[in-house]
Amino acid sequence: MPALDSYLFFDGTCAEAMRFYQAALGGKLDMMTYGQAPDPQQCPAGAKDLIMHASLAVDGRTLMASDTPPGQASPGMSGFSLSLAYPAAADARRVFDQLAAGGKVTMPMNKTFWAEAFGMLTDRFGTPWMVMGGVSM
Repeated sequence: MPALDSYLFFDGTCAEAMRFYQAALGGKLDMMTYGQAPDPQQCPAGAKDLIMHASLAVDGRTLMASDTPPGQASPGMSGFSLSLAYPAAADARRVFDQLAAGGKVTMPMNKTFWAEAFGMLTDRFGTPWMVMGGVSM
């Protein structure tokens, strides 16, 4: 069965964002800059220190990301949300608060008919999140 995971594109803030996500979510983070690519031809001008590929492995899932190379338009973050579900509402609240630091809460964490805790936010890097805990569905 294939795995369906998410891949994010950043405009020069990938390393900082992925370290932020690792601090909030835990997991194992691996990153490679364009300058570390085995073939120097794969390093666009001005991209030596930008992230070519990052992966954060958390509980059997992987959040991947990179920086958009110089000269390419950054697509921005729209039309989706990353969704996190925790067995316990307390864990969801803790991670929600960590991800919300410096960002914008778009729906405060509250009890819903499907979860003990559910909230939505856009983090300081522009990534939208839905976080829930104690899911009853």
